[in-house]
Amino acid sequence: MPGPVLWSDLGRRPYVDVWRLQRALVEPLKRGEGPDRLLLVEHEPVVTLGRSAEEEHVLVGRAGLTERGIELHRVERGGDVTYHGPGQLVGYPILDLRRHRKDVRWYSESLTEVMVRALARLGVVATARGGRDTGVWLADTRSREKIGMLGVRVERWVAYHGFALNISADLTPFDLIVPCGLPGVTTTSAEAALGRDVPMSEARQAVVAAFADVFGVVLQRADSSQLEAVA
Repeated sequence: MPGPVLWSDLGRRPYVDVWRLQRALVEPLKRGEGPDRLLLVEHEPVVTLGRSAEEEHVLVGRAGLTERGIELHRVERGGDVTYHGPGQLVGYPILDLRRHRKDVRWYSESLTEVMVRALARLGVVATARGGRDTGVWLADTRSREKIGMLGVRVERWVAYHGFALNISADLTPFDLIVPCGLPGVTTTSAEAALGRDVPMSEARQAVVAAFADVFGVVLQRADSSQLEAVA
């Protein structure tokens, strides 16, 4: 059984700061050193483009995002275009898959299951879909309502980037992009689906519990201040 996974709540941070932190934490894991981690964070408004993304999927262009105070970054994760902002819980597992299972498809499916189980703990019935419809969708509707996004990167069996769950996010910025490169997708949130407030603290605990269940690991909380010197 793999050792404990250290999880940290980073609060609300700019995307670039956490992107830099992830990359710094990946390097020792490539050498087989250091613990697996799970970073939970809310980002300042940002649009990210994955490896398969086309800039045309940013409907207002770079200038339009800048006018709205939204950053744009092209990153090394898989997937297309997505938006991150306050009220969205982003999870960045930084795992040495050699300690778990050397199977990228299994890993991606496991992260999707984490989102499904976390949402179930909050009272939202959601499901995964196959093909291009990666991520997590509301299960009680035939419409295209997406609530969880997935985009990972694996280098020498060390995984980073991860998943994002809309909890109480303002959904209007998703109208500025073609979410995940899928025309006709409607983006929703846990609060919209439930019709009630969902505290971010409740969502964090749901994700931590679901992650432990799916990966069969013990999660230990680590003070985020310990990470300040890493990046």
